[in-house]
Amino acid sequence: MGGNHTQTEFILLGITDSPYAQTPLFLFFLLTYIVILVGNSGIIILVKVSPILHTPMYFFLTHFAFTDICYSTVISPRMLADLLSEDKTISFTACMMQFFTFVFFATVECHLLAMMAYDRHVAICQPLLYVTIISSRVCWQLVASSYLFAFLSVIICTWSMFGGSFCGPNHIDHFFCDVVPVLKLMCSDTHSSEMIIFALFTINVVGASVVILLSYISIICTVLRMCSAHSRARAFHTCASHLMVVSIFFGSGFFMYLQPSSSHRSLDKVASICYTAVTPMLNPFIYSLRNKEVKGALIKCVRRLFNHWQHTRLVSCRA
Repeated sequence: MGGNHTQTEFILLGITDSPYAQTPLFLFFLLTYIVILVGNSGIIILVKVSPILHTPMYFFLTHFAFTDICYSTVISPRMLADLLSEDKTISFTACMMQFFTFVFFATVECHLLAMMAYDRHVAICQPLLYVTIISSRVCWQLVASSYLFAFLSVIICTWSMFGGSFCGPNHIDHFFCDVVPVLKLMCSDTHSSEMIIFALFTINVVGASVVILLSYISIICTVLRMCSAHSRARAFHTCASHLMVVSIFFGSGFFMYLQPSSSHRSLDKVASICYTAVTPMLNPFIYSLRNKEVKGALIKCVRRLFNHWQHTRLVSCRA
């Protein structure tokens, strides 16, 4: 996969070269990363310990939280280190592996968002068949297939990116090894690589977007046919959290990757920050603050822990 390259390392230019902005940015992104780890881990643990959340929707949500943790961990620690270090070099192999891992988990996340939309579609449009269609076995098959398909896609994508020649400048104008800034450094013709990457992007990201769009068109048509205003409001409320996450994730992704390469500017770094740091940080809050089931499970869990602590304290005092 290494290809005919002569570069052994790259230099990441990072978010900014201003020494005055680097420390505040480091503190901000450190806090963001901590919130990502704590929030998404909390979602995984809460779903695991709360029987009320043992449903397909929250099964997909745990994997979604896991991918948030993973692809943020691929980017954030390196970005934090570079903000405090003058040496921003990254080896060719490390750059390739960072790209591979990030694209893998980001692709899985696209598929998971599509699965969650399909889950809502079946729950609202075919409620009597929900248990049959979205069974536990089907859930595992869907998740396993998303990981497998993402792995195969990213193998091809990484080979097309790093299989060419890198014999010129080695400065990557970004804070991680992303598609556009790395392609700019290739000495060989990038047309075939761009076509392969665009095809994979279309299959995975645009394909997932189409599934989400069709699912919500069907949901809207079904909801509008409901006689009760309360039922309509409840149905839309169950989709609100997912729609917010989809809008942020795909909005920033489409802005970054579906514009001509000649028009990429520093604003791309802002879009990249949005889907690598901001979105994974917001997801736990979106799903917990706007979801009565998650809030209810969290309250029960806290009460259970508090009662256990009180009981343990009482027993120790009597002893």
